[in-house]
Amino acid sequence: MGLLLSKLWSLFGNEEHKIVIVGLDNAGKTTILYQFLMNEVVTTSPTIGSNVEEVIWKNIHFIMWDLGGQQSLRAAWTTYYTNTEFVILVIDSTDRERLSVTREELYRMLGHEDLTNAAVLVYANKQDVKVSVNISCLFSINFTQIFYTFFFYINKNYEKYKMNQNLHNWEKYTSN
Repeated sequence: MGLLLSKLWSLFGNEEHKIVIVGLDNAGKTTILYQFLMNEVVTTSPTIGSNVEEVIWKNIHFIMWDLGGQQSLRAAWTTYYTNTEFVILVIDSTDRERLSVTREELYRMLGHEDLTNAAVLVYANKQDVKVSVNISCLFSINFTQIFYTFFFYINKNYEKYKMNQNLHNWEKYTSN
């Protein structure tokens, strides 16, 4: 366990890391951002444009961009992708009608060249609400194809990485 933590620690150091939080409107992105920042739930209003906050954990600095999820704002998401290391896609688990829209937005993101090396976390928010779609339903009904596509995307980019970089560098960060 200590070896794993020390490897993770060495990946981050004192650097800044850019995280983009995306999802449809009302998914809970801003609430998640401020939960990270202040460790408490705050009342929020719809994000028009974006929110940006620096979250510091030990000596790791994360610059977290919370991007508005209204349909008129989604086209601008791509302007935030440059130098992004991590993407958090927040799914509103209570919004069954728009799960297919979320899937389409994820496909669009995965295809963007600025996110080629970014890690992606798909976060099913609002699982505590009784009417939410449970995780197994997300996998079996709406998001199965996304995860197949996502794993293909990772493998495809790994192959590109091997061709363009020294394999030793890749394995240094992924080996036990």
